[in-house]
Amino acid sequence: MKLKEYVMPIIPTVRCRNIKTALEFYTGVLDFERMDNDVHEDDPSFTILVRGSDRMFLSSHSGDGVFGQAVVVLTDEIDALFKHYLARGLVTPGNPDSPVHEGPLDQTWGTREFYVNDPDGNTLRFVQE
Repeated sequence: MKLKEYVMPIIPTVRCRNIKTALEFYTGVLDFERMDNDVHEDDPSFTILVRGSDRMFLSSHSGDGVFGQAVVVLTDEIDALFKHYLARGLVTPGNPDSPVHEGPLDQTWGTREFYVNDPDGNTLRFVQE
């Protein structure tokens, strides 16, 4: 028996230690916008970010205190997006052992990618198929 297919958007919740610092990074550098501008910025807190039609949640609630997840963000213009983020203040780590953090890189599996670590160690993997 096949289950009926439902539209089920997947919305990642990115953990952060300080909601204000995370918001400055995501809205100030990576061009996300807040959906809930009237929410306080004291910790612990929760907020909804949007970028186009996609959503992402930020949460500074402690939970189990584990950080460091990865979120994939698909894009059609990876090189232009990377240059835009550099102009907005993105700083690459200067790590020759991680060239994918330094700029867009053609991966052996057929995508072009660059990675950005947020202030809490979460990695956003920007991917162009």
